[in-house]
Amino acid sequence: MVELVKKKIHMDRISSRAGTQAVLEEDVNISDNKPDAVRLLNSKGEVILEEIRPAENTVHLRGRLVVSVLYLTDAEGACASMETVIPFEEKVNMDGVGNGDTIAADREIEDLTVGLINSRKLSVQAVVSFALEKEEQIEQDAAVDLYHDEPVEYRKRTYSVAQLVLRKKDIFRLKEEMELSGNLPNVFQTIWHHITFDHVEFKALEEKISVQGEMKAFFLYEGEGDSDRTLWYENTVPFSGIIECHGCREDMIPDICCSLGQCNVEVRQDFDGEERVFCVEPVLDLDIHLYEEENLEVLSDIYGVQKEIEALTTQVQLKSLLLNGGGKCRIAEHAKIQDAEMPMYQLIHSEGEVQLGEQTVVENGIAVSGTLIVTTLYLSGGSKAICAAKNEIPFQYVIEAENITPTSVFKLHYSVEQLTVTMLGGDELDVKAALQFKVIAFAVQKSNLITDIKVEDLDLNKLSELPGMVICIAGPNDTLWDIGKRYYVPIAQLKEVNELASEDIKAGDKILVVKGSL
Repeated sequence: MVELVKKKIHMDRISSRAGTQAVLEEDVNISDNKPDAVRLLNSKGEVILEEIRPAENTVHLRGRLVVSVLYLTDAEGACASMETVIPFEEKVNMDGVGNGDTIAADREIEDLTVGLINSRKLSVQAVVSFALEKEEQIEQDAAVDLYHDEPVEYRKRTYSVAQLVLRKKDIFRLKEEMELSGNLPNVFQTIWHHITFDHVEFKALEEKISVQGEMKAFFLYEGEGDSDRTLWYENTVPFSGIIECHGCREDMIPDICCSLGQCNVEVRQDFDGEERVFCVEPVLDLDIHLYEEENLEVLSDIYGVQKEIEALTTQVQLKSLLLNGGGKCRIAEHAKIQDAEMPMYQLIHSEGEVQLGEQTVVENGIAVSGTLIVTTLYLSGGSKAICAAKNEIPFQYVIEAENITPTSVFKLHYSVEQLTVTMLGGDELDVKAALQFKVIAFAVQKSNLITDIKVEDLDLNKLSELPGMVICIAGPNDTLWDIGKRYYVPIAQLKEVNELASEDIKAGDKILVVKGSL
């Protein structure tokens, strides 16, 4: 009897990709309960996907673009904000997709332009890109050992394999309270807020994942009794927590994509009953992949001595971990404000956004390029009104990744880790930033794994044609295994007859082959 011992290998792969761009535009009226707009200061957008519906070779997307706009009003030094929603539906051609498939959809606002038509109407134009992937999780049987009660020769090979152990989506909820410093007046109403996360790290533990990082929050608000002034407050608070994750272990490698989902901001009373506490309750959307490295020993070849044994193979793509790290791209530039009529008097707040361009595998690295968009709010020197400056700073950076090749696969996460903007003069800024890149990269190797065997009696006619004794002269690529397999002779017998200490032979060696009794 000859029987394979099998083990399941868990793999993931991207079997189909597609992408599209959507141009969304709309003229929007400012609602009656909002003041007139004099100057636009800042805008931000969020793409919310409500439905991802695959069909035969197509994917239907439905959702909405939520645009928030901060503007200067006709009241001296006062700001206001408004929000508008633009619904969309897109049909994307995607080969190999069918009903019931799981599709991951990344979206990015490549351009958002808000213009002031008049004091009561805005124009909104946005270019939104969608990148779709069909990710498959595959279980593949591989022969790792052999039970046999008759002479059989087999050899093994070891692969370094990064197996996908767990893949799921989850959320992480936070609740942080930030109290105004004593020199600031109470909050009458919040006008604008900007919430970001930095230094977010995930670590695999037993049955859970730990998360820690920093939350940065900036608020513009109307002060109590100061209705003609816009005030501001910002703070950074550390956070940490636990995500329950059944099946997680400490030695696993987490690859977790984290993005800000719903975020609720409220003003609450302090212990004295005054409106001085900003309560921020964000939800982080998590796309979790957990990998486990293993040196997997599998059967690589088999032949019989008394039976004809054929190994049946299946070609699979095995992934091994190349890199789980990253690097920092440091930027130092001088930038100018474009509006010479509104010179700077005092900086209020700066925020950065990365628009990533090309990602190219180079020798021992990944070359990335893109643009850092820096938006700065400041008080002007003349009117003391709040103004805004937007600067685009191009960058190029190579992430070190030893032994990476164009056939490797990688995932790239990026964020603005540090941003410092200082005023050099009335129209010039000094911008220093650190962009954090995190990469998990895998080498992909096509391998033929033994998944079954076919055992038959030896062909007596074929066997009779083989000599009982022969001297075989090894060719350039011959191994002792090849010779033994050709003549149905055990490796141990070849070594004993030829007084070999190992299986190493070279071209031209004379190997005596003596057919054993069958």
